[in-house]
Amino acid sequence: MTPTTTAHPPAPASAASAEPAPLSVAAVALMKGVVYRDTHEQIWQHILTLQPRLRDHMDVLGLTVVIDEAEGYAFLRSKPEDPDAPIPRLVPRHRLSFSVSLLLALLRKALAEFDATSGEGRLVVTRERLVDDLRVFLADSTNEAKIVDQIDRTIAKAVELGFLRSVSGGSPAWEVRRILKAFVDAQWLGEFDARLRDYAAALAGEAPDGEPGGKA
Repeated sequence: MTPTTTAHPPAPASAASAEPAPLSVAAVALMKGVVYRDTHEQIWQHILTLQPRLRDHMDVLGLTVVIDEAEGYAFLRSKPEDPDAPIPRLVPRHRLSFSVSLLLALLRKALAEFDATSGEGRLVVTRERLVDDLRVFLADSTNEAKIVDQIDRTIAKAVELGFLRSVSGGSPAWEVRRILKAFVDAQWLGEFDARLRDYAAALAGEAPDGEPGGKA
């Protein structure tokens, strides 16, 4: 007698093996930080494809999805606060020291000049250049090592905030990330010279307008 077999439906895929939905992948990536086209290619495509659904999803959380297709980045920004219906802030604001604010101003100006002259590619700055640019505005000191150490901490903070990305090679160098353009806008850049005077005074011990630093 030929043995008989009973057909069973295929077992459902386990939760561990199931791939997360593209909307979830895109939303989680944005909640973690800036998404770049050149480093998160698949997630970037999810964001572009699912823009309407992403915006609706994040709107419930009091967040706005900012997408710059030309520059290739996307991030979340808190919506203006509504005093009648306050929502806890999910995207933290960072109070910046004057040295970090100054570095971002210098980088933004350098990026504008780079775009005006070349129009393409990426701007890479060396540690030597950043030290030279920042030293001009730091309080006078005979301790060169102390000044350079302060500048290194300032650069590290800019890297932590996502405005600089380390470039492999011999001498220390960083790519200026174009997300900086979303935080330092054209109007702010137009007031650059006045702000530099404020920074110079602040770093000498006189905070401009009683304000010790900027925000990002």
